[in-house]
Amino acid sequence: MTVSAFLVSLIKAEPYKTHTVVTDNVFRSPSPPRYADGPTATYMTHMFDMCCEENAIKNRLTKIKHPWTNGQVERMNRTIKEATVKRYHNDSHAQLTAHLHVFINA
Repeated sequence: MTVSAFLVSLIKAEPYKTHTVVTDNVFRSPSPPRYADGPTATYMTHMFDMCCEENAIKNRLTKIKHPWTNGQVERMNRTIKEATVKRYHNDSHAQLTAHLHVFINA
């Protein structure tokens, strides 16, 4: 629920349309073994997937046991952090938000 709530908040806050998210399987809990191969396995959907589907967002998953595929996301997070949080002293959350918007729009 937390991840889905975050996605909904992000969709409301961002000034542009999200078309794809890349996630790993860390936040997903596996189905109980008794449902893994049964007839209900086809119909079980994770709440985050439903949220993506409702908002026409494609959810791409990284490969299991391939942590290096997460490198692009980590590098982009680092770039944003270096250009905003580490470069300026923000006296308020509103000021940080303004810096983030200027960076993203640029």
